[in-house]
Amino acid sequence: MSCNGFKVPVPQMFVTETQPLARCNECHSLLIILVASSLSINERPSMAFFKQQKVEDVYEIGEELGSGQFAIVKKCRERSTGLEFAAKFIKKRQSRASRRGVSREEIEREVSILQQILHANIVKLHDIYENKTDVVLILELVSGGELFDFLAQKESLSEEEATRFIKQILDGVNYLHSKKIAHFDLKPENIMLLDKSIPIPHIKLIDFGLAHKIEDGVEFKNIFGTPEFVAPEIVNYEPLGLAADMWSIGVITYILLSGASPFLGETKQETLANITAVNYDFDEEFFSNTSDLAKDFIQKLLVKDTRKRLTIQEALSHPWITLKDETKVQENKKVENVQLKTKRLREYTIKCHSSMPPNNTYINFERFARVVEDISRVEQGFSSLAASHDSLQEDMDALLSIYNEKEAWYKEESESVRHALSQLKYECRKVESLKRHLHEDTEAVRASLTGVCGKYAELQSHYESLRQELSEEIKWIQDLMSSFQLESEACVNGNFHSVFNKDINESLMELLNRSCCEEFLAGLNLDVTESHQ
Repeated sequence: MSCNGFKVPVPQMFVTETQPLARCNECHSLLIILVASSLSINERPSMAFFKQQKVEDVYEIGEELGSGQFAIVKKCRERSTGLEFAAKFIKKRQSRASRRGVSREEIEREVSILQQILHANIVKLHDIYENKTDVVLILELVSGGELFDFLAQKESLSEEEATRFIKQILDGVNYLHSKKIAHFDLKPENIMLLDKSIPIPHIKLIDFGLAHKIEDGVEFKNIFGTPEFVAPEIVNYEPLGLAADMWSIGVITYILLSGASPFLGETKQETLANITAVNYDFDEEFFSNTSDLAKDFIQKLLVKDTRKRLTIQEALSHPWITLKDETKVQENKKVENVQLKTKRLREYTIKCHSSMPPNNTYINFERFARVVEDISRVEQGFSSLAASHDSLQEDMDALLSIYNEKEAWYKEESESVRHALSQLKYECRKVESLKRHLHEDTEAVRASLTGVCGKYAELQSHYESLRQELSEEIKWIQDLMSSFQLESEACVNGNFHSVFNKDINESLMELLNRSCCEEFLAGLNLDVTESHQ
Protein backbone atom coordinates (compact mmCIF):
# COMPACT_ATOMS: atom_id res chain seq x y z
CA MET A 1 0.00 0.00 0.00
CA SER A 2 1.46 3.35 -1.02
CA CYS A 3 0.33 6.54 0.68
CA ASN A 4 1.95 9.49 -1.14
CA GLY A 5 1.37 11.68 1.88
CA PHE A 6 -0.73 12.15 4.98
CA LYS A 7 -4.44 12.33 5.57
CA VAL A 8 -6.32 15.63 5.32
CA PRO A 9 -10.00 16.21 5.94
CA VAL A 10 -12.21 15.38 2.96
CA PRO A 11 -15.66 16.85 2.33
CA GLN A 12 -18.41 14.74 3.85
CA MET A 13 -20.30 14.81 0.52
CA PHE A 14 -17.60 12.56 -0.94
CA VAL A 15 -17.16 10.12 1.96
CA THR A 16 -19.77 7.99 3.61
CA GLU A 17 -17.57 5.91 5.92
CA THR A 18 -14.04 5.87 7.32
CA GLN A 19 -12.10 2.68 8.04
CA PRO A 20 -9.57 2.33 10.90
CA LEU A 21 -6.09 3.66 10.36
CA ALA A 22 -3.57 1.51 8.48
CA ARG A 23 0.17 1.95 8.07
CA CYS A 24 1.90 2.32 4.74
CA ASN A 25 4.27 -0.58 3.96
CA GLU A 26 6.71 1.64 2.09
CA CYS A 27 7.05 4.79 4.22
CA HIS A 28 5.39 3.56 7.44
CA SER A 29 3.17 6.66 7.54
CA LEU A 30 -0.38 6.40 8.80
CA LEU A 31 -3.21 6.13 6.29
CA ILE A 32 -6.93 6.42 6.69
CA ILE A 33 -8.93 4.31 4.28
CA LEU A 34 -11.90 6.12 2.80
CA VAL A 35 -14.97 4.23 1.66
CA ALA A 36 -16.55 6.37 -1.03
CA SER A 37 -20.17 6.74 -1.87
CA SER A 38 -21.71 5.67 -5.18
CA LEU A 39 -20.43 8.84 -6.92
CA SER A 40 -18.54 8.28 -10.12
CA ILE A 41 -14.80 8.75 -10.34
CA ASN A 42 -15.20 12.05 -12.14
CA GLU A 43 -17.58 13.34 -9.45
CA ARG A 44 -15.24 12.57 -6.56
CA PRO A 45 -12.46 14.93 -5.52
CA SER A 46 -9.11 14.49 -7.13
CA MET A 47 -7.15 14.27 -3.88
CA ALA A 48 -7.47 12.92 -0.38
CA PHE A 49 -3.84 13.23 0.72
CA PHE A 50 -0.94 15.62 0.56
CA LYS A 51 0.90 14.08 -2.35
CA GLN A 52 4.49 13.42 -1.49
CA GLN A 53 5.99 14.07 -4.91
CA LYS A 54 7.50 16.95 -6.83
CA VAL A 55 4.82 19.29 -8.06
CA GLU A 56 7.10 20.16 -10.99
CA ASP A 57 6.67 16.60 -12.30
CA VAL A 58 2.93 17.20 -12.74
CA TYR A 59 2.73 20.95 -13.34
CA GLU A 60 4.82 23.35 -15.32
CA ILE A 61 5.50 26.27 -12.98
CA GLY A 62 5.24 29.72 -14.55
CA GLU A 63 5.36 33.37 -13.56
CA GLU A 64 4.81 34.70 -10.05
CA LEU A 65 1.35 36.18 -9.45
CA GLY A 66 1.79 37.41 -5.89
CA SER A 67 3.61 36.83 -2.62
CA GLY A 68 3.46 37.23 1.10
CA GLN A 69 5.84 36.58 3.96
CA PHE A 70 5.35 32.81 3.97
CA ALA A 71 3.51 32.19 0.68
CA ILE A 72 4.16 32.69 -3.02
CA VAL A 73 1.51 32.26 -5.73
CA LYS A 74 2.67 31.24 -9.19
CA LYS A 75 0.91 30.45 -12.40
CA CYS A 76 1.16 26.79 -13.46
CA ARG A 77 0.00 24.50 -16.24
CA GLU A 78 -0.96 20.84 -15.81
CA ARG A 79 1.28 18.84 -18.12
CA SER A 80 -1.26 16.12 -18.85
CA THR A 81 -4.21 18.36 -19.75
CA GLY A 82 -2.73 21.77 -20.51
CA LEU A 83 -5.15 23.42 -18.04
CA GLU A 84 -3.90 26.46 -16.14
CA PHE A 85 -4.02 26.78 -12.35
CA ALA A 86 -2.50 28.85 -9.57
CA ALA A 87 0.09 27.15 -7.35
CA LYS A 88 0.29 28.56 -3.83
CA PHE A 89 3.61 27.61 -2.19
CA ILE A 90 3.24 27.78 1.60
CA LYS A 91 6.47 27.69 3.60
CA LYS A 92 6.19 25.08 6.35
CA ARG A 93 7.34 25.74 9.89
CA GLN A 94 10.23 23.39 10.59
CA SER A 95 9.85 23.22 14.38
CA ARG A 96 7.42 24.28 17.06
CA ALA A 97 9.93 26.74 18.47
CA SER A 98 10.42 28.42 15.10
CA ARG A 99 8.43 31.47 14.08
CA ARG A 100 9.32 31.19 10.41
CA GLY A 101 6.78 29.51 8.21
CA VAL A 102 3.22 28.33 8.75
CA SER A 103 2.40 25.51 11.17
CA ARG A 104 0.98 22.27 9.81
CA GLU A 105 -2.17 22.78 11.91
CA GLU A 106 -2.88 26.09 10.17
CA ILE A 107 -2.22 24.65 6.72
CA GLU A 108 -4.45 21.65 7.40
CA ARG A 109 -7.22 23.94 8.61
CA GLU A 110 -7.09 26.00 5.41
CA VAL A 111 -7.04 22.85 3.27
CA SER A 112 -9.90 21.32 5.26
CA ILE A 113 -12.06 24.39 4.70
CA LEU A 114 -11.22 24.60 0.98
CA GLN A 115 -12.14 20.92 0.57
CA GLN A 116 -15.54 21.53 2.17
CA ILE A 117 -16.60 24.32 -0.19
CA LEU A 118 -17.76 24.23 -3.77
CA HIS A 119 -19.37 27.43 -4.99
CA ALA A 120 -19.25 29.59 -8.10
CA ASN A 121 -18.07 32.65 -6.15
CA ILE A 122 -15.30 30.90 -4.16
CA VAL A 123 -11.92 29.79 -5.44
CA LYS A 124 -11.66 26.00 -5.88
CA LEU A 125 -8.93 23.73 -4.56
CA HIS A 126 -7.71 21.30 -7.23
CA ASP A 127 -4.79 19.43 -5.70
CA ILE A 128 -2.25 19.35 -2.84
CA TYR A 129 1.44 18.54 -2.89
CA GLU A 130 4.08 18.52 -0.22
CA ASN A 131 7.85 18.50 -0.10
CA LYS A 132 10.37 19.04 2.68
CA THR A 133 9.95 22.79 2.82
CA ASP A 134 6.55 23.63 1.29
CA VAL A 135 2.95 22.62 0.94
CA VAL A 136 1.68 23.50 -2.53
CA LEU A 137 -2.01 24.17 -3.06
CA ILE A 138 -3.12 23.88 -6.69
CA LEU A 139 -5.98 26.36 -6.94
CA GLU A 140 -8.36 27.56 -9.58
CA LEU A 141 -6.67 30.30 -11.61
CA VAL A 142 -8.35 33.63 -11.01
CA SER A 143 -6.74 35.89 -13.61
CA GLY A 144 -9.10 38.87 -13.73
CA GLY A 145 -7.33 40.81 -10.98
CA GLU A 146 -8.86 42.55 -8.01
CA LEU A 147 -12.44 43.87 -8.15
CA PHE A 148 -11.45 47.36 -7.02
CA ASP A 149 -8.70 47.59 -9.66
CA PHE A 150 -11.26 46.69 -12.31
CA LEU A 151 -13.78 49.26 -11.09
CA ALA A 152 -11.11 51.95 -10.68
CA GLN A 153 -10.34 51.68 -14.40
CA LYS A 154 -13.94 52.58 -15.23
CA GLU A 155 -14.90 56.22 -15.65
CA SER A 156 -18.01 55.84 -13.51
CA LEU A 157 -20.02 53.22 -11.67
CA SER A 158 -23.77 53.00 -11.23
CA GLU A 159 -25.38 51.62 -8.11
CA GLU A 160 -26.94 48.87 -10.21
CA GLU A 161 -23.45 47.66 -11.15
CA ALA A 162 -22.29 48.01 -7.56
CA THR A 163 -25.19 45.93 -6.24
CA ARG A 164 -24.45 43.18 -8.79
CA PHE A 165 -20.92 42.86 -7.45
CA ILE A 166 -22.03 43.11 -3.81
CA LYS A 167 -24.70 40.46 -4.53
CA GLN A 168 -22.01 38.06 -5.77
CA ILE A 169 -19.94 38.68 -2.64
CA LEU A 170 -23.03 38.05 -0.50
CA ASP A 171 -23.78 34.82 -2.40
CA GLY A 172 -20.28 33.50 -1.71
CA VAL A 173 -20.42 34.49 1.96
CA ASN A 174 -23.93 33.03 2.25
CA TYR A 175 -22.56 29.67 1.10
CA LEU A 176 -19.73 29.86 3.65
CA HIS A 177 -22.05 30.88 6.48
CA SER A 178 -24.47 28.07 5.61
CA LYS A 179 -21.60 25.74 6.46
CA LYS A 180 -20.74 27.74 9.61
CA ILE A 181 -17.49 28.93 8.03
CA ALA A 182 -16.30 32.48 8.68
CA HIS A 183 -13.75 33.97 6.27
CA PHE A 184 -12.39 36.60 8.74
CA ASP A 185 -10.29 38.31 6.04
CA LEU A 186 -12.76 39.82 3.59
CA LYS A 187 -11.11 42.85 1.96
CA PRO A 188 -10.66 44.20 -1.58
CA GLU A 189 -7.43 42.23 -2.15
CA ASN A 190 -9.28 38.97 -1.51
CA ILE A 191 -12.15 39.73 -3.89
CA MET A 192 -10.90 38.70 -7.32
CA LEU A 193 -12.42 38.49 -10.81
CA LEU A 194 -12.39 35.27 -12.79
CA ASP A 195 -12.30 37.11 -16.13
CA LYS A 196 -12.42 40.88 -16.48
CA SER A 197 -13.08 40.87 -20.21
CA ILE A 198 -16.86 40.59 -19.74
CA PRO A 199 -19.06 43.54 -18.62
CA ILE A 200 -20.07 42.02 -15.28
CA PRO A 201 -17.14 39.74 -14.36
CA HIS A 202 -17.57 36.75 -12.08
CA ILE A 203 -16.33 37.35 -8.53
CA LYS A 204 -14.19 34.85 -6.63
CA LEU A 205 -13.42 34.99 -2.91
CA ILE A 206 -9.84 33.88 -2.20
CA ASP A 207 -7.35 33.42 0.66
CA PHE A 208 -8.80 31.23 3.42
CA GLY A 209 -5.72 31.41 5.62
CA LEU A 210 -7.70 32.93 8.50
CA ALA A 211 -10.99 31.11 7.91
CA HIS A 212 -12.45 29.11 10.79
CA LYS A 213 -15.39 26.81 11.25
CA ILE A 214 -17.65 28.21 13.97
CA GLU A 215 -18.85 25.43 16.24
CA ASP A 216 -21.90 25.79 18.45
CA GLY A 217 -21.01 26.09 22.12
CA VAL A 218 -17.29 26.60 21.40
CA GLU A 219 -15.98 30.09 22.11
CA PHE A 220 -13.46 31.34 19.58
CA LYS A 221 -11.32 34.44 20.09
CA ASN A 222 -8.45 35.82 18.07
CA ILE A 223 -6.79 39.02 16.92
CA PHE A 224 -6.12 38.91 13.20
CA GLY A 225 -7.04 40.40 9.85
CA THR A 226 -6.40 43.78 8.25
CA PRO A 227 -7.08 46.62 10.75
CA GLU A 228 -9.08 48.69 8.24
CA PHE A 229 -11.64 45.90 7.76
CA VAL A 230 -11.78 44.03 11.08
CA ALA A 231 -14.93 44.08 13.23
CA PRO A 232 -15.01 45.65 16.74
CA GLU A 233 -15.26 42.23 18.38
CA ILE A 234 -11.86 41.30 16.90
CA VAL A 235 -10.27 44.53 18.14
CA ASN A 236 -11.79 44.00 21.62
CA TYR A 237 -10.79 40.33 21.73
CA GLU A 238 -14.37 39.16 22.19
CA PRO A 239 -15.98 35.89 21.06
CA LEU A 240 -16.09 35.77 17.25
CA GLY A 241 -18.70 34.45 14.86
CA LEU A 242 -20.08 34.81 11.36
CA ALA A 243 -21.13 38.42 12.06
CA ALA A 244 -17.50 39.58 11.70
CA ASP A 245 -17.70 38.97 7.94
CA MET A 246 -20.82 41.13 7.70
CA TRP A 247 -18.97 44.10 9.19
CA SER A 248 -16.22 43.67 6.57
CA ILE A 249 -18.84 43.64 3.80
CA GLY A 250 -20.19 46.93 5.18
CA VAL A 251 -16.70 48.49 4.99
CA ILE A 252 -16.14 47.13 1.46
CA THR A 253 -19.51 48.53 0.30
CA TYR A 254 -18.70 51.94 1.83
CA ILE A 255 -15.37 52.07 -0.03
CA LEU A 256 -16.90 50.77 -3.26
CA LEU A 257 -19.51 53.55 -3.33
CA SER A 258 -17.29 56.42 -2.15
CA GLY A 259 -13.63 55.63 -2.67
CA ALA A 260 -13.05 56.50 1.00
CA SER A 261 -12.41 54.18 3.93
CA PRO A 262 -14.88 54.74 6.80
CA PHE A 263 -12.52 54.09 9.72
CA LEU A 264 -9.02 54.62 8.31
CA GLY A 265 -6.92 56.89 10.54
CA GLU A 266 -3.42 58.32 10.43
CA THR A 267 -2.13 55.39 12.49
CA LYS A 268 -3.25 51.83 13.11
CA GLN A 269 -4.16 52.75 16.69
CA GLU A 270 -6.38 55.57 15.44
CA THR A 271 -8.02 53.21 12.93
CA LEU A 272 -8.77 50.63 15.63
CA ALA A 273 -10.10 53.37 17.96
CA ASN A 274 -12.44 54.56 15.19
CA ILE A 275 -13.67 50.99 14.72
CA THR A 276 -14.41 50.36 18.40
CA ALA A 277 -16.21 53.72 18.61
CA VAL A 278 -18.00 53.11 15.24
CA ASN A 279 -16.79 56.57 14.31
CA TYR A 280 -17.87 57.17 10.70
CA ASP A 281 -20.32 59.28 8.72
CA PHE A 282 -21.63 59.74 5.18
CA ASP A 283 -19.70 62.81 4.08
CA GLU A 284 -21.60 64.77 1.43
CA GLU A 285 -18.38 65.08 -0.52
CA PHE A 286 -18.38 61.32 -1.05
CA PHE A 287 -22.08 60.35 -0.80
CA SER A 288 -23.93 63.22 -2.47
CA ASN A 289 -25.01 60.90 -5.33
CA THR A 290 -25.61 57.80 -3.20
CA SER A 291 -29.15 56.52 -2.60
CA ASP A 292 -30.72 56.31 0.84
CA LEU A 293 -31.16 52.55 0.41
CA ALA A 294 -27.41 52.11 -0.11
CA LYS A 295 -26.67 54.15 3.00
CA ASP A 296 -29.24 52.15 4.98
CA PHE A 297 -27.60 48.92 3.82
CA ILE A 298 -24.20 50.13 5.07
CA GLN A 299 -25.61 51.49 8.34
CA LYS A 300 -27.22 48.16 9.20
CA LEU A 301 -23.94 46.32 8.60
CA LEU A 302 -21.68 48.71 10.53
CA VAL A 303 -23.35 47.99 13.88
CA LYS A 304 -21.19 47.24 16.93
CA ASP A 305 -23.71 44.89 18.57
CA THR A 306 -23.40 41.62 16.62
CA ARG A 307 -26.97 40.69 17.56
CA LYS A 308 -28.32 43.80 15.80
CA ARG A 309 -26.01 43.56 12.78
CA LEU A 310 -27.52 42.20 9.55
CA THR A 311 -27.05 38.48 8.99
CA ILE A 312 -26.15 37.22 5.54
CA GLN A 313 -29.79 36.26 4.87
CA GLU A 314 -31.02 39.67 5.99
CA ALA A 315 -28.40 41.38 3.79
CA LEU A 316 -29.52 39.36 0.77
CA SER A 317 -33.12 40.37 1.53
CA HIS A 318 -32.32 44.09 1.88
CA PRO A 319 -34.24 46.26 -0.63
CA TRP A 320 -31.02 47.71 -2.04
CA ILE A 321 -29.99 44.19 -3.09
CA THR A 322 -33.39 42.75 -4.05
CA LEU A 323 -34.94 45.68 -5.97
CA LYS A 324 -35.10 45.18 -9.72
CA ASP A 325 -33.32 47.53 -12.06
CA GLU A 326 -36.45 49.54 -12.95
CA THR A 327 -37.21 50.16 -9.29
CA LYS A 328 -33.61 51.12 -8.61
CA VAL A 329 -33.71 53.63 -11.45
CA GLN A 330 -36.78 55.23 -9.89
CA GLU A 331 -34.99 55.30 -6.54
CA ASN A 332 -31.89 56.86 -8.08
CA LYS A 333 -33.91 59.58 -9.80
CA LYS A 334 -34.17 61.18 -6.37
CA VAL A 335 -30.48 62.18 -6.66
CA GLU A 336 -29.00 64.46 -9.25
CA ASN A 337 -26.59 61.97 -10.82
CA VAL A 338 -26.89 58.20 -10.55
CA GLN A 339 -23.35 57.64 -11.81
CA LEU A 340 -20.75 57.32 -9.07
CA LYS A 341 -17.34 58.71 -10.00
CA THR A 342 -14.53 56.19 -9.61
CA LYS A 343 -11.69 58.70 -9.34
CA ARG A 344 -11.51 58.44 -5.57
CA LEU A 345 -11.77 54.64 -5.77
CA ARG A 346 -8.81 54.66 -8.16
CA GLU A 347 -6.84 56.83 -5.73
CA TYR A 348 -7.75 54.47 -2.90
CA THR A 349 -6.54 51.36 -4.79
CA ILE A 350 -3.28 53.06 -5.77
CA LYS A 351 -2.70 54.05 -2.15
CA CYS A 352 -3.43 50.51 -0.96
CA HIS A 353 -1.07 48.90 -3.45
CA SER A 354 1.72 51.33 -2.57
CA SER A 355 1.41 50.89 1.20
CA MET A 356 0.55 47.21 1.64
CA PRO A 357 2.26 43.95 0.63
CA PRO A 358 0.40 41.89 -2.00
CA ASN A 359 -0.53 39.24 0.54
CA ASN A 360 -0.08 39.92 4.25
CA THR A 361 -2.40 37.22 5.61
CA TYR A 362 0.27 34.97 7.07
CA ILE A 363 2.52 37.69 8.41
CA ASN A 364 -0.51 39.08 10.26
CA PHE A 365 -1.45 35.60 11.39
CA GLU A 366 2.03 34.95 12.78
CA ARG A 367 2.20 38.31 14.52
CA PHE A 368 -1.30 38.08 15.94
CA ALA A 369 -0.80 34.43 16.93
CA ARG A 370 2.03 35.52 19.22
CA VAL A 371 -0.15 38.32 20.55
CA VAL A 372 -2.99 35.86 21.16
CA GLU A 373 -0.67 33.51 23.05
CA ASP A 374 0.50 36.39 25.21
CA ILE A 375 -3.06 37.55 25.72
CA SER A 376 -4.11 34.02 26.63
CA ARG A 377 -1.41 33.85 29.29
CA VAL A 378 -2.37 37.29 30.55
CA GLU A 379 -6.02 36.23 30.54
CA GLN A 380 -5.16 33.16 32.61
CA GLY A 381 -3.24 35.38 34.99
CA PHE A 382 -6.17 37.75 35.18
CA SER A 383 -8.53 34.81 35.78
CA SER A 384 -6.34 33.62 38.64
CA LEU A 385 -6.06 37.19 39.90
CA ALA A 386 -9.83 37.58 39.61
CA ALA A 387 -10.36 34.37 41.61
CA SER A 388 -7.92 35.61 44.24
CA HIS A 389 -9.61 38.99 44.17
CA ASP A 390 -13.02 37.36 44.65
CA SER A 391 -11.69 35.27 47.55
CA LEU A 392 -10.01 38.31 49.07
CA GLN A 393 -13.18 40.32 48.55
CA GLU A 394 -15.20 37.65 50.37
CA ASP A 395 -12.69 37.70 53.24
CA MET A 396 -12.78 41.48 53.31
CA ASP A 397 -16.58 41.45 53.28
CA ALA A 398 -16.59 38.95 56.17
CA LEU A 399 -14.07 41.03 58.11
CA LEU A 400 -16.02 44.17 57.33
CA SER A 401 -19.20 42.51 58.55
CA ILE A 402 -17.46 41.42 61.76
CA TYR A 403 -15.97 44.90 62.15
CA ASN A 404 -19.39 46.50 61.66
CA GLU A 405 -20.93 44.16 64.22
CA LYS A 406 -18.11 44.84 66.68
CA GLU A 407 -18.30 48.55 65.98
CA ALA A 408 -22.05 48.53 66.61
CA TRP A 409 -21.52 46.51 69.80
CA TYR A 410 -18.73 48.80 70.98
CA LYS A 411 -20.82 51.84 70.11
CA GLU A 412 -23.72 50.43 72.12
CA GLU A 413 -21.41 49.54 75.01
CA SER A 414 -19.76 52.93 74.75
CA GLU A 415 -23.12 54.64 74.95
CA SER A 416 -24.04 52.48 77.95
CA VAL A 417 -20.71 53.21 79.67
CA ARG A 418 -21.00 56.90 78.77
CA HIS A 419 -24.47 56.97 80.30
CA ALA A 420 -23.29 55.09 83.41
CA LEU A 421 -20.27 57.39 83.68
CA SER A 422 -22.54 60.39 83.36
CA GLN A 423 -24.75 59.02 86.11
CA LEU A 424 -21.69 58.29 88.22
CA LYS A 425 -20.39 61.82 87.70
CA TYR A 426 -23.80 63.15 88.67
CA GLU A 427 -23.81 60.99 91.80
CA CYS A 428 -20.25 62.08 92.57
CA ARG A 429 -21.22 65.72 92.22
CA LYS A 430 -24.24 65.03 94.40
CA VAL A 431 -22.09 63.27 97.02
CA GLU A 432 -19.57 66.10 96.86
CA SER A 433 -22.38 68.55 97.43
CA LEU A 434 -23.74 66.49 100.31
CA LYS A 435 -20.23 66.12 101.70
CA ARG A 436 -19.77 69.88 101.49
CA HIS A 437 -23.11 70.50 103.21
CA LEU A 438 -22.31 67.81 105.78
CA HIS A 439 -18.96 69.40 106.43
CA GLU A 440 -20.65 72.74 106.89
CA ASP A 441 -23.25 71.14 109.17
CA THR A 442 -20.48 69.32 111.03
CA GLU A 443 -18.61 72.58 111.50
CA ALA A 444 -21.84 74.22 112.68
CA VAL A 445 -22.53 71.30 115.03
CA ARG A 446 -18.94 71.44 116.25
CA ALA A 447 -19.32 75.15 116.94
CA SER A 448 -22.67 74.46 118.62
CA LEU A 449 -21.17 71.64 120.65
CA THR A 450 -18.33 73.90 121.70
CA GLY A 451 -20.90 76.50 122.88
CA VAL A 452 -22.99 73.78 124.52
CA CYS A 453 -19.91 72.37 126.21
CA GLY A 454 -19.10 75.82 127.49
CA LYS A 455 -22.65 76.33 128.72
CA TYR A 456 -22.65 72.81 130.09
CA ALA A 457 -19.47 73.52 132.02
CA GLU A 458 -20.99 76.72 133.33
CA LEU A 459 -24.23 74.92 134.20
CA GLN A 460 -22.29 72.10 135.74
CA SER A 461 -20.32 74.57 137.81
CA HIS A 462 -23.54 76.38 138.70
CA TYR A 463 -25.23 73.07 139.44
CA GLU A 464 -22.37 72.02 141.62
CA SER A 465 -22.63 75.21 143.59
CA LEU A 466 -26.40 74.77 143.79
CA ARG A 467 -25.94 71.20 144.91
CA GLN A 468 -23.64 72.27 147.65
CA GLU A 469 -26.03 74.98 148.66
CA LEU A 470 -28.94 72.60 148.51
CA SER A 471 -27.05 69.99 150.39
CA GLU A 472 -26.35 72.54 153.09
CA GLU A 473 -29.96 73.71 153.07
CA ILE A 474 -31.27 70.14 153.27
CA LYS A 475 -28.95 69.39 156.05
CA TRP A 476 -30.14 72.52 157.81
CA ILE A 477 -33.76 71.53 157.20
CA GLN A 478 -33.12 68.02 158.44
CA ASP A 479 -31.60 69.47 161.56
CA LEU A 480 -34.47 71.86 161.85
CA MET A 481 -37.02 69.10 161.38
CA SER A 482 -35.33 66.99 163.99
CA SER A 483 -35.50 69.88 166.44
CA PHE A 484 -39.11 70.57 165.48
CA GLN A 485 -40.05 67.01 165.98
CA LEU A 486 -38.62 67.07 169.44
CA GLU A 487 -40.38 70.22 170.25
CA SER A 488 -43.66 69.01 168.81
CA GLU A 489 -43.73 66.11 171.09
CA ALA A 490 -43.45 68.45 174.03
CA CYS A 491 -46.15 70.76 172.82
CA VAL A 492 -49.61 70.10 173.91
CA ASN A 493 -51.36 72.93 172.32
CA GLY A 494 -52.62 72.03 168.78
CA ASN A 495 -52.87 75.60 167.54
CA PHE A 496 -49.34 76.22 168.18
CA HIS A 497 -48.49 73.22 165.99
CA SER A 498 -50.46 74.45 162.96
CA VAL A 499 -49.10 77.93 163.22
CA PHE A 500 -45.66 76.57 163.47
CA ASN A 501 -46.19 74.26 160.45
CA LYS A 502 -47.39 77.21 158.41
CA ASP A 503 -44.23 79.12 159.24
CA ILE A 504 -42.14 76.16 158.23
CA ASN A 505 -43.91 75.84 154.88
CA GLU A 506 -43.39 79.45 154.05
CA SER A 507 -39.72 79.21 154.89
CA LEU A 508 -39.33 76.18 152.72
CA MET A 509 -41.10 77.78 149.77
CA GLU A 510 -38.84 80.78 150.00
CA LEU A 511 -35.85 78.49 150.03
CA LEU A 512 -37.07 76.56 146.97
CA ASN A 513 -37.78 79.73 145.06
CA ARG A 514 -34.20 80.80 145.58
CA SER A 515 -32.87 77.46 144.29
CA CYS A 516 -35.13 77.54 141.15
CA CYS A 517 -35.49 73.81 141.27
CA GLU A 518 -39.04 72.76 140.54
CA GLU A 519 -38.39 69.06 140.99
CA PHE A 520 -37.06 69.70 144.41
CA LEU A 521 -40.13 71.82 145.12
CA ALA A 522 -42.47 69.05 143.95
CA GLY A 523 -40.62 66.45 146.06
CA LEU A 524 -40.48 68.80 149.00
CA ASN A 525 -44.18 69.53 148.67
CA LEU A 526 -44.78 65.81 148.66
CA ASP A 527 -42.66 65.31 151.79
CA VAL A 528 -44.33 68.24 153.49
CA THR A 529 -47.74 66.84 152.58
CA GLU A 530 -46.83 63.39 153.89
CA SER A 531 -45.36 64.94 157.01
CA HIS A 532 -48.46 67.01 157.43
CA GLN A 533 -50.62 63.98 157.10
